[in-house]
Amino acid sequence: MRKVTFPHMGHSYIAFKMAMEEMGNEVIIPPRPGKETLDLGVKYAPEFACLPYKVLLGTYLQTVAKGMDTIVTSGGVGPCRAGHYAHLHQAILHNLGYNVNLICFEPPKRHPIDFYRKVQSLNNAKLSISSIIKLLKRGWHKLKALDHMEKLSHQIRPRELKRGTTSKVYLQAQRWLDEARTHTEIKVAEAEGVKAFNDIPQDSERKVIKVGLVGEIYVLLEPASNLEIEETLGHMGVEVERSLFLTGWTVDNLQKNTEELMTVTEAAQPYLPELIGGHGRDTIGHTVIYGKRKFDGVIQIAPFTCIPEIVARTILPKVSKLHDIPVLTFFLDEQTGKAGMVTRLEAFVDLLKRKKQNISISQTATTLN
Repeated sequence: MRKVTFPHMGHSYIAFKMAMEEMGNEVIIPPRPGKETLDLGVKYAPEFACLPYKVLLGTYLQTVAKGMDTIVTSGGVGPCRAGHYAHLHQAILHNLGYNVNLICFEPPKRHPIDFYRKVQSLNNAKLSISSIIKLLKRGWHKLKALDHMEKLSHQIRPRELKRGTTSKVYLQAQRWLDEARTHTEIKVAEAEGVKAFNDIPQDSERKVIKVGLVGEIYVLLEPASNLEIEETLGHMGVEVERSLFLTGWTVDNLQKNTEELMTVTEAAQPYLPELIGGHGRDTIGHTVIYGKRKFDGVIQIAPFTCIPEIVARTILPKVSKLHDIPVLTFFLDEQTGKAGMVTRLEAFVDLLKRKKQNISISQTATTLN
């Protein structure tokens, strides 16, 4: 039986595991990235490779030691190094003596036949085409439910009365969805998760700061790579709205929750009209949209040496000024420490609170006059 693994990117592995198992593969679950993962990646990766490259390489080295023989991952489009990562990872593994097979999915809209062939190459259970389509729909349903749980955690964490309660409920909701296989089971698990979140004692009157989180997709989706920035901000009384979720990114990131129904590309057009690879244009577009929605601030997180995000960083001061929204940037690598990040976050959040308080005082004075 084929033994497959894939990148650990947030909670997405839960849905991917179900799909791979039902197609007749043994899944070697990728471990949550930790110090050992990063140390392995740093040891064998090129020096100036970005953080996601090193984390993924470390993940594959950990899983190949457990018998993994096939990597299932995605490619990319545009002028970004990420599109080459899978093949470079495979080359390094081969040089280290591991005969690993690589199945790299390119965007299905651009390569539909290639997508079909690669799905069939993983179909060891010999499922019919209709069964595969139904399986993919269930996987999509599970991913959407997982994203829903994470969004609820972002909303409730800054309002919880007992610190840590939201994080515990979120982990439990993930376990419920991991066990669910049918559409009905996924619906029930999602409903149980919603109820568990709603049962968390919280202060609905608490004044919280609302911050948009933008940047490169891997460090946005994988908490281990961004030093749990969302949880840290939540405990500081900040409600986070992340610009990218795997399901949202898959449907081209249409910001349907904005009054203007403006897409990210349209929002970025005056500042960055060209595709520069990665998620640089998304970073600009989402910051504009958060400014229009009167968010208190924006935080950009990106891997060190990520050119698209470096370009976006040079444009953000102009966007920040025009839309009156403070922006804080973190470039992350293996040297980044959580203590230093927390110190900067505390200062930024304090600035946002003071700004919001001053605006409130000013509005009150205007009303009295």
